[in-house]
Amino acid sequence: MYEHLVLLKVKDSFTAQQQEAAVKKALAFKEAVPGILSISAGIIETENPQHKQGFALALRLTFEDKQACLDYDAHPAHQAFLQEIGPYTEDIIIADYPF
Repeated sequence: MYEHLVLLKVKDSFTAQQQEAAVKKALAFKEAVPGILSISAGIIETENPQHKQGFALALRLTFEDKQACLDYDAHPAHQAFLQEIGPYTEDIIIADYPF
């Protein structure tokens, strides 16, 4: 199996409603993209700003294998999501690892 973790720092112009909509769209990847075993996504609620470091959204996807993760990256649903949130994104951290 292969894990894909994402943290997104977004601009102030990305409203709470838009963040909630982004989470729902990310969760829909499970039905749209082959190879995803599980997914979770949410708005970060970490209270300590030192720990949060301005990041607002988190996603965790578990794939069958590394190839499924690579296929997801190129998938039209993922690419459309990136296009939609791209203008609101300030920074992103991605960590991928097998387990």
